[in-house]
Amino acid sequence: MRARAGAGREAALMRDPEPEPRAQKQQQLQREKGTAMAASIRLGRSAVFIALRAIKPNQLTAQNRLIIQNKRQWTAGWTGSGFRHLFQSPSVCAGAAPLKVQMPALSPTMEEGNIVKWLKKEGDEVAAGDTLCEIETDKAVVVLESSEDGILAKILVQEGSRGVRLGTLIALMVSEGEDWKQVEIPAPEPITPTAAPPTAAGPAPPLTTTPSAPKQLRLSPAARHILDTHGLDPHLAKATGPRGLITKEDALKLLNQRDERRPAPPAAAVTSPAPVTVSAPIAPSTGRPTFPPLSVPGKPGMPGTFTEIPASNVRRVIAQRLTQSKSTIPHAYASVDCDLGPVMKLRKQLATEDIKVSVNDFIIKAAAVSLREMPEVNVMWSGDGPQALDYINISIAVATPRGLITPIIKDAASKGLQEIAATAKALAKKARDGKLLPEEYQGGSFSISNLGMFGISEFSAVINPPQACILAVGGTRAELRMAPHNPDGPVLHTQQLMTVTLSSDGRLVDDELASRFLEKFRTNLEQPQRASL
Repeated sequence: MRARAGAGREAALMRDPEPEPRAQKQQQLQREKGTAMAASIRLGRSAVFIALRAIKPNQLTAQNRLIIQNKRQWTAGWTGSGFRHLFQSPSVCAGAAPLKVQMPALSPTMEEGNIVKWLKKEGDEVAAGDTLCEIETDKAVVVLESSEDGILAKILVQEGSRGVRLGTLIALMVSEGEDWKQVEIPAPEPITPTAAPPTAAGPAPPLTTTPSAPKQLRLSPAARHILDTHGLDPHLAKATGPRGLITKEDALKLLNQRDERRPAPPAAAVTSPAPVTVSAPIAPSTGRPTFPPLSVPGKPGMPGTFTEIPASNVRRVIAQRLTQSKSTIPHAYASVDCDLGPVMKLRKQLATEDIKVSVNDFIIKAAAVSLREMPEVNVMWSGDGPQALDYINISIAVATPRGLITPIIKDAASKGLQEIAATAKALAKKARDGKLLPEEYQGGSFSISNLGMFGISEFSAVINPPQACILAVGGTRAELRMAPHNPDGPVLHTQQLMTVTLSSDGRLVDDELASRFLEKFRTNLEQPQRASL
């Protein structure tokens, strides 16, 4: 037995002569692999942090600064989410995150605008408050100011573009320090495809609908007027404006759809006529064609041709408001002659003191004081009826190359004559330059239109809704009249007369009230000191 046990130990030693040194070698190899892996991980982390330190401080966004500040936490436990957070940061990615510039609503009734001119170029630095471009609204040409600091990276809507809807992306900016040439241009919003019409293969299954909460409607003033005039349900209109706004085009489309659905009147039974051959139209003996031919660009126009002139937004709004005024407001007219002798005398006295005022400034002041003394004329018409106004804002009509616009002299009754003159002059210049702000031409209570400087003796103006009155002022003329209350008897003398015509809304200002207002206005104008001018 002892011989067998000794033989077994000898055989085991021959198969594995050194079992303990071999196990030690395996443990040493495992330690070397772990050391190499740890070194490679430390080397990778060091390279990342060296790259982050190389970035300039002014080029770091808040997200990158957060990465550097949390470096120690990430060193302790670096995970895959940390790598994703790093490579999604704007400074590490190839493109710069853009700041969107969209078409804003620059007036309450604005639905679209035209890009008149870009005042900044791509690559220009922009500070908050700088003007980016000029936009033509439905009222005037207004400048668009930047609300943030940065660099104008990309202009998406060029100069001269017309009919740009509200909310449309017109330009892109980047933050300071970022590469504006690498701006990321966002993809256009996908258009949801319309559902295909049902086929006639079989009857459609009945649909079950669940009651939902009523949706609040948003209508533009023009769309509301069209729907109310024609008695259309606004819930049937499909809104295409921003944030679910029903625009004028949506209301017109609904009106056209209603007209198409109306059944045609039954035609009377008639016998089928014999076939008739239609020949080409023959020009009459005068040589004039029976229909206006089309004009060819670059060639002289043929007889009967015409050229379409594109209407600006301002012209379209003027046409819309004039049509609305004459079709919905019952106009009444009254005229009176005013003696401008006292006004001319006072102007000369002020000129000696180097105070320059015009006759129109006296008219504005006299009208404002008359409204203060007769508040029943300072009213407007709303959907619910008359509304008395607590303010006296005089709208003065100014002719510009783009059309007529009415800037406002606010609180004119409490302003002095010299202040009215300076304000009117500044507003007229801004109107001709197209630089009026919306608050400078909206909210008037009484309008004045003066055509006397154009040689017009008298005229009637159209009321500017929702106002109740407009005063049309003609030119001055010299007339011989009898001097009243002369102790030496009747004597002829020359008077500088001016005819003014008041157009009033018959629903608010009747003929008797209009007559009393004109009498009050004439008294204030012929006695400037009475009106505290």
